[in-house]
Amino acid sequence: MSSMFPRISRSRALQGAAAGFVAFGLLLWWLLPLGEEPPGGAIRFSTGSRGGVYAEYGNQLSDEFAKDMPDLKVELQTSAGSQDNVARVASGEADFAIAAADAVETYALDHPSEASRLRGVARLYDDYVQLIVPPGSDIRSVADLKGKRVAVGLPKSGVRLIADRVLEAAGIDPDKDITALPYGINDASRLGRTFDAFFWSGGLPTSGLKTLAENESFKFVPIDSSLITELHTQGAAMRYYRPTNIPESTYDVQEGYSVPTIAVSNLLITRKDLDPRLTEWLTRTVLRSRDKIGAEVHSAQLVDLRTAIYTSPLQLHEGARNYYRSVKP
Repeated sequence: MSSMFPRISRSRALQGAAAGFVAFGLLLWWLLPLGEEPPGGAIRFSTGSRGGVYAEYGNQLSDEFAKDMPDLKVELQTSAGSQDNVARVASGEADFAIAAADAVETYALDHPSEASRLRGVARLYDDYVQLIVPPGSDIRSVADLKGKRVAVGLPKSGVRLIADRVLEAAGIDPDKDITALPYGINDASRLGRTFDAFFWSGGLPTSGLKTLAENESFKFVPIDSSLITELHTQGAAMRYYRPTNIPESTYDVQEGYSVPTIAVSNLLITRKDLDPRLTEWLTRTVLRSRDKIGAEVHSAQLVDLRTAIYTSPLQLHEGARNYYRSVKP
């Protein structure tokens, strides 16, 4: 035998094979726990308005839950958004939901007893405040909205919550200084006819605005960082707002420029009484399916194991905590 290929001892070959099996086993365990039957039963998952990222992401997650847990029945619920979702989970009307951190904190401050039942599963992705106007509008700042017809989001939505706060930080009383209209993402095409400006808070890109950008022109109104500084003086829930930019080319209408605005993180939430094993499986599916769902819902690409554990203001659910401990390096 050629000296170029040294003999490998039987014991060394067995050690190499064993190491290979261990690595393969760990890979399988990451994808699906070996020797464990998937949980079944039924859950109610509250998402958001049709055309928004919550609803799109919820639909995709439901499909992945069905693959990993075929005996689990998932009832998807549309909703007004974050405020609605937090209240539904706390009351037991829903078992899981997506909600922005500011809405969770606001509910906890207003309803401390009910909020004590809430738990976090994962930090997901960020919502971006998107304030749009017709291309020929003279509105160039939030302060210019005074006297205008402004779509501020559906009642009980996260959009309504943050729109009211942004307006107040700019010195505008939403009840007196504008004509506040309760329209959501499904009404974006009314821009320039029913209302002069439109608030939306959602992941990037939001399909409702992407479709609008493909069919009609509009422009973004920047939200200056000075407004965020003012927001931070207004209460504990405001600490979740941070300055960011809508990246250039997010929508066709941007023509290569980024837009200053506000971001707030989204959480997957549940209640502390939900079965830990079921919650652990759901947490695993959320992280495992990130890339697949991200091909359809861009925001899902931002779900990250390293940041998913940070579900402030909520404690982690026991099942979610078990999952994160199991995959800790």
